Amino acid sequence: MLVAGLARAYTNRGLKVRPFKPQNMSNNAAVTIDGGEIGRAQALQARACFCPPTTDMNPVLLKPESETGAQIVVQGKRKATLKAREYSKIKASLMPPILESFSRLKDQADLVIVEGAGSPAEINLRPNDLANMGFAQAADVPVILLGDIDRGGVIAQIVGTSVVLEMLDRNKIKGFVINKFRGDPSLFDDGLKEITNRTGWASFGVLPWFSDAWRLPAEDVMDISTRKGGRFKIAVPRLGRIANFDDLDPLVAEPDVTVEIIEPGQPLPGDADLIFIPGSKSTIADLADFKTQGWDVDLKAHVRRGGHVIGICGGYQMLGKTISDPLGLEGVAGTYQGLDLLDVETVMSPEKHLTHTSAIHLDSNEIVEGYEIHIGETTGEDCQNAWLSIDGKSAGAASKSGRVSGCYLHGLFSSDGFRANFLDAIHKIESGLNYEASIDDTLDALARHLETHLDLDAILKIAS
Repeated sequence: MLVAGLARAYTNRGLKVRPFKPQNMSNNAAVTIDGGEIGRAQALQARACFCPPTTDMNPVLLKPESETGAQIVVQGKRKATLKAREYSKIKASLMPPILESFSRLKDQADLVIVEGAGSPAEINLRPNDLANMGFAQAADVPVILLGDIDRGGVIAQIVGTSVVLEMLDRNKIKGFVINKFRGDPSLFDDGLKEITNRTGWASFGVLPWFSDAWRLPAEDVMDISTRKGGRFKIAVPRLGRIANFDDLDPLVAEPDVTVEIIEPGQPLPGDADLIFIPGSKSTIADLADFKTQGWDVDLKAHVRRGGHVIGICGGYQMLGKTISDPLGLEGVAGTYQGLDLLDVETVMSPEKHLTHTSAIHLDSNEIVEGYEIHIGETTGEDCQNAWLSIDGKSAGAASKSGRVSGCYLHGLFSSDGFRANFLDAIHKIESGLNYEASIDDTLDALARHLETHLDLDAILKIAS
């Protein structure tokens, strides 16, 4: 979020800015204009710069598929699926493409703002580090350390980092920022002096809590939470491998909508108007977990009561009769029984669909913009009840009643006309939200927040 705010602030000053994150770990991906995928956070940062996202902005993306393994995406393309120990063996080979992408971005920009990952104090991970001090040394860029005071112990965070770093890395750090401060910042003046005295690093400011942060698209699965709004209630089961959940962001922003995240162990609520099943990085595994939670029983009871259901991408696949994985792409090869609420079948295939897509919502004739990022093809009788048209071809599927539907198109709820029609059709909710404008308004507010509380002139001066 701070990189997005800095990007917008320096862009508003007239600089040509680009974001960069050498290595990201997230299942919340964005499709780029050059046909690859990157972390959605970098797509937001690109938006802050008023430029389209490219794969060079996040050359290594790790997409977790299990507790110990992840899909490795390099410069936008899937390379392998590896366990953590296996990945550590190939990390050194990834620095050259990272530096190659960084070099291309430098050629395009006056300023590149690099986001690290985790903490530079994880010295057990320092050999072959790609995300923090390893990249800073390889690319010869200065570093600003951010301390999260909301978690407590921020003086120990920053001073402790100075203590454990090797001298070469410690000298790369030029200053620090205190983030998420609540209350009177002057009360921390003595804390700033102590940190500077003990580390030799300059303070670039104390940043108060930015209360509108929730209005920006969520970066990480840990960022999505229940947000109470109005009378229209959407229940979202938190899948273990939830992916591309940016579909929720426009719904969360609606003042008359309550989005409730249902944690494992909790039943799907009986008073929900809509059950929303989001995307998944491992659809078959999440389908099994869905049934283990008993959510399949709750879901069918919801439909019997006249409730509505929508599934996007992996959620769409789960709603069908079967999911076939003949090549074992998601584990053991076989055919798995779905939730049987749509008369469709999905067959997994190795080709990944990565496209920006424009569609027409057939009921309202509204144009929607979004993206597809999935493996598998879905066909069946309920595809005859398509509710979208893409390039003149039917897309999506719906039950005969129209109360259960699904599609592969992420991002369609960002289209104000479609979202308004959707909410009105289910519960007579009137939407006056201009979602895309609200994001830019929030980025501008964040930029002003940073201009007010941080020394952006001093930060710019240390850029190499």
